[in-house]
Amino acid sequence: MKKFSKYIFLFIASIAVSSCDEYLDITPVGKVIPETLEQFRAVLTTGYSTYPEHKALTSMRTDELTLNEESDRTVGYRDIHIWKDGNPDQFTKTFPYQGLYTTIFYANVVINEASKKVKDSPEKDQLIGEAYALRALAYFDLVNLYGKPYNAATAASDKGVPLALEIDLEQAFVPQSVEVIYNQIISDTNEAEKLLNVNSQTKGINYRFSKVALYSFQSRIYLYQQQWQKSLDAVNKALAINSNLVNLNSTSVIPTKFDAAESILAIEPGYTTDIMESSFASADLINTYSKTTDLRFPLYFSTSGSNYIIKKGRFDENKCTIRTSELYLTKAETSVKLNNIADAKTTVLSFAKNRYSATGYAQLESEVNAMNAADLTNFILAERQREFVVEGQRWFDLRRTTQKQIVHTLKGENYTLIQNDPRYTIIYPADARLNNPNL
Repeated sequence: MKKFSKYIFLFIASIAVSSCDEYLDITPVGKVIPETLEQFRAVLTTGYSTYPEHKALTSMRTDELTLNEESDRTVGYRDIHIWKDGNPDQFTKTFPYQGLYTTIFYANVVINEASKKVKDSPEKDQLIGEAYALRALAYFDLVNLYGKPYNAATAASDKGVPLALEIDLEQAFVPQSVEVIYNQIISDTNEAEKLLNVNSQTKGINYRFSKVALYSFQSRIYLYQQQWQKSLDAVNKALAINSNLVNLNSTSVIPTKFDAAESILAIEPGYTTDIMESSFASADLINTYSKTTDLRFPLYFSTSGSNYIIKKGRFDENKCTIRTSELYLTKAETSVKLNNIADAKTTVLSFAKNRYSATGYAQLESEVNAMNAADLTNFILAERQREFVVEGQRWFDLRRTTQKQIVHTLKGENYTLIQNDPRYTIIYPADARLNNPNL
């Protein structure tokens, strides 16, 4: 216990947040050994606030963006954009590894210590439930960055990431299989489900997990595992709490805002200022929209000469981890997979009615109702691409579906990510490999 307490003190003292996100009402953790409910809440709040802003980095690898070759900030993203992972330029930004384990550390402190030190109460249960859910989210991002896409036939042998559930200086951090990591993620969400007692968080603290956030996250986990019925069941539980959609016919507001009706969980932004200034929307992305009937187009994009700038993200008000749009599109996709074609069409059209003009929707309704299962699946996935641009969903969606070929052009030279390319799995950062030979 003495060694543990010393480690807690040194760790928190060394990486405690010095300037916090006032916009989402985050309070810094003190440099003390946590003992009370309030102190453990401060620990977990730091875990939330230090969650890395990495989603936009994945967008650089997708078909969403093209580099702004005139920007002096491009140097940090060039090698990511051309999938040069093995020996990148020294200025290349790195995908988060230690940052996600930092969040896991804070969650572990709450899970392992608050349960012993804090007297029983609904507030204690909620806190520990959030810690389980936050740890699960961090592992979900880790395994989907550094592990192979989930495949039930190979998950038990596919290399995942190290598992750290205890505070132990002597632990050897050896990567576990993708299956082991997913099993832990599901175990953590199951524990969270037993403990969480807040249906939805109020505006300003909706960076915290709630029941609706947990159910929504579970639907995403099971979607990636192709456990269609479990994903659908979780979606329906989430929609029973929050089914609100922003109707763009009457409200011209980007629906990713943390205080929008669609917000469920608002931990991190999808699109950062640096990446916005280093990139434009790709022609492939722009061509997926109807510029006249898709109401998202003028909200999401503005012109800069012959290029399009993406207006989503950048500011704290656009922190968006999960929102209700995802629930509708996940429900539609899983319904198709379960051969409930009529339900899938009804669901995706109820979503689309809030995104297209009346004229556009009337045409779309006719087209969707005539689709077979394959065409409907492609339409739903295309809606995901249009809806979640630069929210960090595209790279993960490509990994779990087609792993399509992508070609990026830089200074007149083409670079190709071939279909099913091994680079759909990102290699561990160099500093992580240097510090841990087990990787």
